[in-house]
Amino acid sequence: MENSKNSSLSKLIPVMLCFFAMGFVDLVGIASNYVKADLGLSDSQANIFPSLVFFWFLIFSVPTGMLMSRIGQKKTVLLSLLVTFASLLLPVFGDSYMLMLISFSLLGIGNALMQTSLNPLLSNIVRGDRLASSLTFGQFVKAIASFLAPYIAMWGATQTIPTFDLGWRILFPIYMIVAVIAILLLNVTQIKEEKEEGKPSTFGQCLALLGKPFILLSFIGIMCHVGIDVGTNTTAPKILMERLGMGLDDAAFATSLYFIFRTAGCFLGSFILRKMSPKSFFGISVVMMLIAMAGLFIFHDKTMIYVCIGLIGFGNSNVFSVVFSQALLYLPGKKNEVSGLMIMGLFGGTVFPLAMGVASDAMGQSGAVAVMTVGVLYLLFYTFRIKK
Repeated sequence: MENSKNSSLSKLIPVMLCFFAMGFVDLVGIASNYVKADLGLSDSQANIFPSLVFFWFLIFSVPTGMLMSRIGQKKTVLLSLLVTFASLLLPVFGDSYMLMLISFSLLGIGNALMQTSLNPLLSNIVRGDRLASSLTFGQFVKAIASFLAPYIAMWGATQTIPTFDLGWRILFPIYMIVAVIAILLLNVTQIKEEKEEGKPSTFGQCLALLGKPFILLSFIGIMCHVGIDVGTNTTAPKILMERLGMGLDDAAFATSLYFIFRTAGCFLGSFILRKMSPKSFFGISVVMMLIAMAGLFIFHDKTMIYVCIGLIGFGNSNVFSVVFSQALLYLPGKKNEVSGLMIMGLFGGTVFPLAMGVASDAMGQSGAVAVMTVGVLYLLFYTFRIKK
């Protein structure tokens, strides 16, 4: 038994390092701001960088699921790390607009490959009821990389750390070294993968899985989770500015607050899900978000608005892990295809902000909150479809 635990731990360490590498994609936020300043770009030019990420999820997620069926999950993760390595290498040579465009495109493609393949790879090491908690812990590890990126770039920009004349771009070689370590460790780790049932699916057969009601419900659930995530990040500061007259610099703390509670939620969720059923914890999380959305409609007090933002961050932190694990457990023989479909649902990060923009133009930030509330109400409905 002890040897079995040690064996599982030795396999978990390189996989969790890959989850850390998965968080590299979030450096696009801080990096695009620095590129904008360096090159004197307009907002519309600079905003192309973050929007590329969600675009590649739409294009590459399902094909990656098909690729996994042919070459295996571990090899697909290794491929994603190599693409990520290439994306981090390019900025070492400069930050021209075209070079950064290629770099961020590769970063988005690598992340789409990784998000699709790494989660089912973990399901070969951790099974059954412990899968949701392990996926949540992976999201926590990913969040650490996301959290560190702005600070590393800032330290580089202010010459607090040696930068070798790279300035803020020292962020890229630092993360590139981590990517190399992840490649080497995962490459020598033996992971026995479950065989897929039947022949590898075609693109049409992958999409046809959306015809299964629970898979479709889970796909929409992922879209709602990401929509609420991106929506809160963009709307929270605007609510403070609209209702309290705060400046952007002060109001921006709302985004950091959301991220702090989301990271804490991922960490605590990995333990709570070991003791509590996914259905119960998911229900509690969704109710927290529903209370918070109601609060954002009525409160004009800074403290209460902060409380609501914190509740959304904590409540939304474990939604992805539970929905994803439920979908994998529903069709265990089609993990690769299901994973591709669920990751394609991250395209909700593009759909929701567009709808929120239209709604907020019509009726202020309460309109944006109304759109997010629709997503929360859907997740409440989804709660009753989760198996205990």
